[in-house]
Amino acid sequence: MFHLDWHGLVAQYGYGVIALVVCLESIGVPLPGESLLAAAGIYAAASGNIAISWVVAAATAGSIVGDNLGYLIGRWIGPRVVARYGPKVGLTPDRQKLGQFLFRRHGGKVVFFGRFVVFLRTFAAVLAGANAMPWPRFMLWNALGGAAWSALYGFVPYLLGNQFRRLEGPAGIAIGVVAAGVIATTIYVVNRSEKRLLAQAKADLATEDAS
Repeated sequence: MFHLDWHGLVAQYGYGVIALVVCLESIGVPLPGESLLAAAGIYAAASGNIAISWVVAAATAGSIVGDNLGYLIGRWIGPRVVARYGPKVGLTPDRQKLGQFLFRRHGGKVVFFGRFVVFLRTFAAVLAGANAMPWPRFMLWNALGGAAWSALYGFVPYLLGNQFRRLEGPAGIAIGVVAAGVIATTIYVVNRSEKRLLAQAKADLATEDAS
């Protein structure tokens, strides 16, 4: 994972760097799109130099374009190439089997909710293409997921940043504590849901293989 001055990048390059980083992450490049989007939301609240609506729009556009490119790459290279070269970019055989199972059982839900899970956000589009998921269905759930993810990780840091900037003293500290608690709870719930989903999928896949 890269450690960069996201505030500085957003301040210098604006919406373009947001769209580009999110796009590249959606294709499969391991970049921290969530960190950049949150930093952009906080920067928008603190400086007023960029508009949060355009931040969210840029992230949404980047996610949709990147996921569609990833989908086309998956369709073009096919499952055999993914199986051969996937482990070199972190797409291990277990993850490939898990992806096949998830798309076979859950389809559009994987594309939508996968936007909120690090592993699936990076590889879902390529796996969708490699597993020949119908493009119209992929495009619908991809657009919905990209818009929801961009709004969550853009508007929430922006609103929290606004409140933090306006309030001082005990009220500001209280807001900060509540915000930290909300963020920690969200991370916990997402991670627990991810682990539960993966465990269930592995168990069902093992049952299918045994039958």
